[in-house]
Amino acid sequence: MKKGFTLIELLVVIVIMGILISLGLTSFTSTNRKNRDNRRKGNLRSIATALEAYYNDKGKYPGANASGDITGCGLNDSQACSWDATFTDSKGTVYMPKLPKDPSSTQRYFYSGGNNSYQLYARLENTPDSDIPHDGSGNALSYPNTNCGVNASQLCNYGISSSNTTPENGRSPQ
Repeated sequence: MKKGFTLIELLVVIVIMGILISLGLTSFTSTNRKNRDNRRKGNLRSIATALEAYYNDKGKYPGANASGDITGCGLNDSQACSWDATFTDSKGTVYMPKLPKDPSSTQRYFYSGGNNSYQLYARLENTPDSDIPHDGSGNALSYPNTNCGVNASQLCNYGISSSNTTPENGRSPQ
C-alpha cells in the first residue's frame, strides 16, 4: 500500500480551493464597492453642508460650469473650485478645507447649481443600492446631462439637492 494522494484527490482539493477563493474575492470586491459608495454619499453630504454655509454668507449658492464643477472660488467667486483642494471664496472664507473628490480615479462628482438651488451627483458602483432610482424591472437608472466619469458615457445615478428642489428636477432618471 502506497502512502500519499492520488491525482484525483489533489485535483478535487485544488478545485474546492479555487471555488472558495473566488467566493472570497467576490465578497471582498462587493464590500469594497459598498464602502466606496458610502464614502461618496458622505462626501456629498459634507459638500452640501459647505454649500449651505456659502448660501448663508452670500444669499445664493455658487454657480456651476459645464463640466459640473462648483464655480464659487477665487476672484469674484467665479472660478472653478478644484476637487481635492480648499473650497474658499474671494474673501478667504474657507467653506471646506478640502473639497472631496470621488474615491475612484475614474469617476468624479457633478454639481449643478446657482442662485437659490443646487443638485449634486455621484455614480454609485453598487447598482442594487436602494438610493439609486430603478425602473419597474429593477434596472438602475441614471440622470441625463450629468457626467460622473472620465468619459461622457458614465452618467451619474445618485443625487442630493437643496431642500427646495430634487435631484430629479429637470433630469428625469432614464
